[in-house]
Amino acid sequence: MPRQTIVIDPVTRIEGHSKISIHLDEQGHVEEAYFHVGQFRGFEKFCEGRPFYEMPSLMARICGICPVSHLIASAKACDAILAVRIPENAARLRTILNLAQIVQSHALSFFYLSSADLLLGMDSDPARRNIFGVMQANPEMARDGIRLRQFGQQIIEGLAGKRIHPSWVVPGGVNEPLTAERRDHILQGIPEAIAIAVRTLDWFKTEMERFREEIRTFANFPTLFMGLVGADGGLEYYDGKLRFLDAGGHIVADGLDGAAYDQYIAEIAHPWTYLKTSYYKPLGYPDGVYRVGPLARLNLIDHCGTPRAGQEWAEFRELDRGAVLSSFYFHYARLIEILYALEKMEQLLHDPDILDTNVRAHARANNAEGVGVAEAPRGTLIHHYKVDRDGLITWANLIIATGHNNAAMNRGVLQVARHFVHGNK
Repeated sequence: MPRQTIVIDPVTRIEGHSKISIHLDEQGHVEEAYFHVGQFRGFEKFCEGRPFYEMPSLMARICGICPVSHLIASAKACDAILAVRIPENAARLRTILNLAQIVQSHALSFFYLSSADLLLGMDSDPARRNIFGVMQANPEMARDGIRLRQFGQQIIEGLAGKRIHPSWVVPGGVNEPLTAERRDHILQGIPEAIAIAVRTLDWFKTEMERFREEIRTFANFPTLFMGLVGADGGLEYYDGKLRFLDAGGHIVADGLDGAAYDQYIAEIAHPWTYLKTSYYKPLGYPDGVYRVGPLARLNLIDHCGTPRAGQEWAEFRELDRGAVLSSFYFHYARLIEILYALEKMEQLLHDPDILDTNVRAHARANNAEGVGVAEAPRGTLIHHYKVDRDGLITWANLIIATGHNNAAMNRGVLQVARHFVHGNK
């Protein structure tokens, strides 16, 4: 048979624009497969010449699903340019906002984009295999997913004024403090959200046996893992140091300063995609390929830090002797992170200092550059800016979660294609 190429364009049920091409040899065997991002964004160039204090709002436009995480990474880079230590309560409020982002985005990914495959089966009718099919097959699950995402969005709106692209996070802290009324409103909704997370986790764990083939072949291979870890080794999304872990569960590098990321992370470009690929510099490419995101974070940490999520994390770690490798388990990790985020928000909102009105430090540009690192739902964000004497951006470099994961995603697409695609089947 002649060589052929199977093109899936566009790839649906993802948060962005892409296509996949699968290349077959004369025998119909998969020779190569690529994940293409064909949309040129240009954020690093078009922000040049803008005042640095505009960057958080500009960078939030990178993503309509996780604008908060880009806001926070950008604001942290601007904090470094200001050379200020922001008020402690501003950091707490930023943390709560990012945790709400984790809840709403993970709920979107699990319930809206993935639950139809899990509930109805990978080979079920594509016309029905969507959130509307979930509504018919399991109305409670559909309601749970919609409610959980709504709750995360309502917290973002209550804190920051808008659900999408809020301007509340600013260089030096946040724009205004939390009120007792808004705090109490958020706290009232947390028990219901926790019940949904626990219920969904219980369901997912009973269903995993049905997906042995997918678990074995969905990006199941050794890589490094990277992400932020708290000072105590716990789960962390806002602050902390970067850690690299190998596939055996051994720490490769720890306590790394995000501001010095270019000493241990390098980036390359490929001709088939606009998305950059990053790798761990000391091991080179491709040996230094790593993954970020929920699976990476739960592999990296020494403990979770909240009671219910901690118990679930302990069960999760029993899946493998070393690091948990299959990207199928991103689903599992997201549910645990939702539970953690809800518990952690509850802890922070009960802190009596959460209503402190000192939430912003004011200064001018005192440093010529700044780096901000934060965890987004899909993984680590690195924002690096340089400014001139007037505080105008002269250069920017952004490493987003999908860039960290790019090489592993391509390898995962190839693994899946080789297992499931044979000639015309």
